[in-house]
Amino acid sequence: MGNDQLLKKFLEEDTIALNEDELLWQSPRTLPETTAFDRIDGMLLGLAIGDALGNTSESINPDDRGLRFGEITGYLPNRYADDRKVGLPSDDTQMAFWAVEVLLTDGHLIPDHMASRFSCEQIFGMGSSVRQFMRNYKDQQLPWHQAGAASAGNGALMRIAPVVLPHLRHPSCELWADAAFLGMVTHNDRASTAACVAFTAILWEVFCMDHAPEPTWWLEKYCQIAAPLEGSGTRYPSRRTNLHYNGPIWKFTLEQVQRAWDENWTSLQASNTWGSGAYLLETIPNVLLILMNYAHDPEQAIIRAVNDTRDNDTVAAIVGAAVGALHGKSSIPERWIKGLLGRTNASNDGHVFGLIQQVKQKFWGLQ
Repeated sequence: MGNDQLLKKFLEEDTIALNEDELLWQSPRTLPETTAFDRIDGMLLGLAIGDALGNTSESINPDDRGLRFGEITGYLPNRYADDRKVGLPSDDTQMAFWAVEVLLTDGHLIPDHMASRFSCEQIFGMGSSVRQFMRNYKDQQLPWHQAGAASAGNGALMRIAPVVLPHLRHPSCELWADAAFLGMVTHNDRASTAACVAFTAILWEVFCMDHAPEPTWWLEKYCQIAAPLEGSGTRYPSRRTNLHYNGPIWKFTLEQVQRAWDENWTSLQASNTWGSGAYLLETIPNVLLILMNYAHDPEQAIIRAVNDTRDNDTVAAIVGAAVGALHGKSSIPERWIKGLLGRTNASNDGHVFGLIQQVKQKFWGLQ
């Protein structure tokens, strides 16, 4: 049974927290012949670099971070690398590139293999939702489709980018099933799975662009796809006392990001208004506003994500994947690439770069 058929079955049985929508049965368009592997390389490196730039100052309020470090434009001293100013991974990079490993081995997405890979090695900075998945999958030995936490944390969205890899040369509607399942493995939640599918669609679309889209495209495209998949009946409360909201994440995103855009808010002002923790109600608006303002300038987009948000490694990883897919590796500052050690564990320097070369050979067909 293909993943598209399995998705249909899970939707009928209400096994997956997601609404059915016609998008799920439509194939994405074929990538233009002019699309270069530089875009794929940029997406994967952008994710890893955004994570590495942010994770040494993660979970600090942006104003406090600014007082402590000033404007962060490069890697901070890292205690896990003898205080060298180099880029190391957190869970964002680890889980994204473990997904790459499994896709390279299998050639397509097998959800149970992903669940197994995610649960067999130390995760740096593991979130509570992934910890719940671990208890369900490893300790209680639940099947993969029952192990994901009912959580709207950002831990699935942060690592969704590699899901496009097996589809680059042969796109089909299985891309959307794969995105849903790769998210569902750890986070079986309507807003999370809708976000994973929507962001996958955004990545695919930007591969086809030769320049940054109009700023409002990011918000409109996200909400167009996420709204029917999440639905209108979900209830996600704002954690900010100044925002009395309890409803769908796509609706909050549409209202708040449009307001921020219309009123010309900075990304810091927006982050301080609606929050920027590891909660999709906060993560998605920050990602989209930063892309609306800075997608034309990959370096500034990532710098703003790193400096202006609390869960800055994850926001920067998601933003980095998007601007990397749009502009390619060639747009990423060389100092960031050279300083990235390319690890997925405590010592395997260069592994990320090696995996990207394998992706080029297996999924792109170039030596």
